[in-house]
Amino acid sequence: MHTSGSVAAVDLGATSGRVIVGHVDADGVRMDHVARFPNGPVALHEGTTDTLHWDVVELYRQVVDGLRTAFGQHAEIASIGIDSWAVDYGLLRDGRLLGLPTHYRDERHQRGVARVHAAVDAAELYARNGLQHLPFNTLFQWAADPSLALADRALLVPDLLGYWLTGVQAAERTNVSTTGALNATTRGWDPALRAAAGLPSGLLPTLRDPGDRLGPLLPSVADAVGGSAPVTLVGSHDTASAVVAVPATTGDFAYISSGTWSLVGVELDAPVLSDAARAANCTNEGGVDGRVRFLKNVSGLWLLSESVRTWERTGDHIDLEALLAAAAAVTAPVPVFDVADESFTPPGDMPARISTWCVEHGLSAPASRAEVVRSILESLADAYAATLATIGAVTGKDIRQVHIVGGGSQNRLLCQLTANRTGRPVLAGPVEATALGNVLVQARAAGLAGLGGASLEALRAVVARTVEPVRYTPSAERTPTRTTPRRRMSV
Repeated sequence: MHTSGSVAAVDLGATSGRVIVGHVDADGVRMDHVARFPNGPVALHEGTTDTLHWDVVELYRQVVDGLRTAFGQHAEIASIGIDSWAVDYGLLRDGRLLGLPTHYRDERHQRGVARVHAAVDAAELYARNGLQHLPFNTLFQWAADPSLALADRALLVPDLLGYWLTGVQAAERTNVSTTGALNATTRGWDPALRAAAGLPSGLLPTLRDPGDRLGPLLPSVADAVGGSAPVTLVGSHDTASAVVAVPATTGDFAYISSGTWSLVGVELDAPVLSDAARAANCTNEGGVDGRVRFLKNVSGLWLLSESVRTWERTGDHIDLEALLAAAAAVTAPVPVFDVADESFTPPGDMPARISTWCVEHGLSAPASRAEVVRSILESLADAYAATLATIGAVTGKDIRQVHIVGGGSQNRLLCQLTANRTGRPVLAGPVEATALGNVLVQARAAGLAGLGGASLEALRAVVARTVEPVRYTPSAERTPTRTTPRRRMSV
């Protein structure tokens, strides 16, 4: 048994990636950020239109560079683990990548929805995979992918990078649970759903679980990074890792993993596949140790970041802290809009889209940048509150407190508005929840700091020793909002 040790977490998000070395001992986890690099969509002209892709080859190069830095700065690294965003994949033939993965925000997937629904109606689809309907779910992407017939293997992004590091092809189960091709009850590939998407035989790899060892680094990779360590599977869907690091001490919590997207949910022991869950468009995704992340995808800080990018394209420098302070000082009524409207999904001029939505729904648009930001954050908090009310009604779970983890936990105004609108205390932090969860699953697998065989609750106790969340108490004082009746799903 090792009393302490270090592991390397590769954490890839929709806007950036990091390599972090986590040192685990009896006192908790210390995080050393050794590399950070940008990530984002690349538009390529293909035929008669532009298609959004991920430059996954550049991501891999940055990961290798980051691991080289990690091994150069830390003498002994016991393991490497990779997590990323969900649903997107690369296609291989004879082990070679057939093209850059398509970005989930590209509109191609819309063609796949009709094909899948023609083979499996919505009720049966939900009974099998338990997933919230999102048009970019991998099952729909596969059904729309003209390259599928050329491929003999499909690997989700973290599995693809793991293959390039180790030469081993596998599919980690928490991320696979977001594809729509996994049966929510059996937790195996669903033959009927594979057929509905037209997936060739043998395309989908063997399923593996968090904590499993994928394999050692290939000799060429070990030479490139200047060290050697096995790649250990973690909750490779970044939210699965983030939920591991929720510092909850009781079971009556809900979580919001807040970043580009907001994943709002609770942790359960078994999926909920009822008609009420389907009507509410809730999803059952896999968690570490066989837990179920019962949640809804809600738009997130993408709305804010795209607004900032729009303003900066005019040549203005945006001081985000000053802008958030100005938003907090807004006293005039601001509109609350439906953050789930599909018009807000593609990249582009978000403030203009918000204004258009407001006008179309009989509301006055925000009049200043501060009001746009306040409107975004009020609308997100409103969506969080509505989602938690739905989840509580569908599951019967008594939610007493809300944990916000990830980058959004640093947004003090969003956290306070969430407490106000949910009427529950909000505990904010850790910011690095995904990397912490990644590190702790690796540490448990390696037997570091006495964590071998530790329960999920024991791992969360380590997080609680490492970070102290900021507490936000509900307040009745909030800015009046202009809103229009929103369509609520019945439960």
